[in-house]
Amino acid sequence: MFAKIENEHDIIQIVKRKTNLGNIDNISRTKHYEIFYFDYKEIKWSLLASLVSRNAGWNMCDLEGDRLVKLMSVEYRRTLFSMYERANWLIFNDAYPQLLIYHYSTKYNKPLFHLLRYFRISEFMIDEWQTFWKDRDETRLLYALIINEQNLIQKPIIANTVYHKRIFNSLPYRLQEKLHFNVILFPTLSGKIYGASMKKFQNVHVRIEFGKQLSWILFDSGYLQEFIHFIKKTVHTGSRYDYEKYFSEKMRRDTPYLRFTYPIIEHVPEIGPSWDQQKKVKRSWFHSPKIKDDIEITNWYKKKLIEMSLLKNLQEWIQLNQ
Repeated sequence: MFAKIENEHDIIQIVKRKTNLGNIDNISRTKHYEIFYFDYKEIKWSLLASLVSRNAGWNMCDLEGDRLVKLMSVEYRRTLFSMYERANWLIFNDAYPQLLIYHYSTKYNKPLFHLLRYFRISEFMIDEWQTFWKDRDETRLLYALIINEQNLIQKPIIANTVYHKRIFNSLPYRLQEKLHFNVILFPTLSGKIYGASMKKFQNVHVRIEFGKQLSWILFDSGYLQEFIHFIKKTVHTGSRYDYEKYFSEKMRRDTPYLRFTYPIIEHVPEIGPSWDQQKKVKRSWFHSPKIKDDIEITNWYKKKLIEMSLLKNLQEWIQLNQ
């Protein structure tokens, strides 16, 4: 999988090249996260990231699918896609070098995490990788990566004035929160869906807690192998038909394929100080999450599909009667 490396300079250059190749779009990011997890199952965050990335792709394609295209303006949908794409690019650009440096540390049987400074990785994460190398605490590293990614996107995405004005202060976004449409799904080949919804997406503490809750569903609820079977069987296309085809009811594909819908977006890295230079890490971020009992949400999700269809029909009725 990797070429023979002679020195640290070579490692840095190859990590940069492989990160750029993997960060092309949502499809490539998802695949790279998956491949890494199956090579290094102790790095649990990589599997969580792959499933969250699948959800991001489905959200992107929803914006051009039958369910939402008439509910949102073109400008709103373009801005929301931009937000999804930028957030996912930033996370991969930060996280994938960390994964690859762990690979090379394992390959040479010595910690190489000092090299992460060449990729502008937070000192918080460099310390956490060093700690993991010594202690092998998989859960702590998982939580650390969740903490890092959510703080990473807080300023450039959540506090971004354009996204704040056009997305977070908009009626469609408030309606999404009201109706619990902000949800992460973990599908299975049986057609059952597990997951959770969240409110207060703009709050970094809420997002960290939500990420830990999702990690519990993925690794501790007893359904891990079902999720893995889904991943291995189902190619990620961005269309929600990826998992709706497993429902007992016959479903039609009403969201498009991502690579037939969106161009490759060119990004530039963020500049400025790292997030951990601007705020303190809270101890509570490493606490175990509060777990909800109702993680099997198949029927709930199908009801949301009906609600969305009703909203679409209502919008069409209003337009016809104007």
